[in-house]
Amino acid sequence: MNPHPFDTAIALLHEPPDRWRGRTSEDYWNMVSPFGGATAGAMMQAMLDHPERRGTPLSFTLNFLAPIEAGEFAIDTELVRANRSSQHWAIRLSQQDKVLAQAIAICAVRRETWSQVEATRPEVPPADKCEIAPPRKATGFLQRYEFRIVRGKPFAVNDDSLSHVWVADNPPRALDFASLTALCDSFLPRIFLRRPDFVPIGTVSINIYFHAGEEALARQGAAPLLGVAQAQAFSDGHFDHHGHVWSTDGTLLATTQQLVWYKE
Repeated sequence: MNPHPFDTAIALLHEPPDRWRGRTSEDYWNMVSPFGGATAGAMMQAMLDHPERRGTPLSFTLNFLAPIEAGEFAIDTELVRANRSSQHWAIRLSQQDKVLAQAIAICAVRRETWSQVEATRPEVPPADKCEIAPPRKATGFLQRYEFRIVRGKPFAVNDDSLSHVWVADNPPRALDFASLTALCDSFLPRIFLRRPDFVPIGTVSINIYFHAGEEALARQGAAPLLGVAQAQAFSDGHFDHHGHVWSTDGTLLATTQQLVWYKE
């Protein structure tokens, strides 16, 4: 059986002790560089594969410094500090010794404690009752996801930027932390929900908090996730969004924030 395209995109060769080498994938290409979620997934995978990693991801913050070119890249991982329950990591992706993306991440050993979720999952039709939206491009990363739009019509003048969208890997793939990291970057840029015209955009920074462990991801399997997102502000060539990622059984898997540059 051929590997899943996402597994090919995040495939890494370990150069001990702390360096990993990979290659960009045409399957996850975007306008001028790889889909940011694929880059984030590869950097997450480098940390997950490190022999010193303990626990599961709690947070992941990634800043894009410059466009990544097609071809080989290197990822350097550094365990900055560790204690009995948590680890703090620095992760850098480079090409020709130039750092193009850098991340900080926290892993921790999860313990059973009192828990409460205050966020509210919206009432939406199940994924299998919603039509799959046709991809806007015949190639690239949009072919690698299935989107079922419940609320928020793209490239239209909506009253707000709030969207409810079922999203899943195409072809189906069981959820893990690398793919969840990538899926947290699959939200349509909010500016395309407020105006009908296309403008160049680029992600500046992504921040993800993981609220569930491996058992919740295993329960989800390859079923579609519900993504809910809305911008807070558009100003001075940048906009943000705050997003929630829910499992089909109503578990809040992750929350995410993003800052995006746009050009008039």
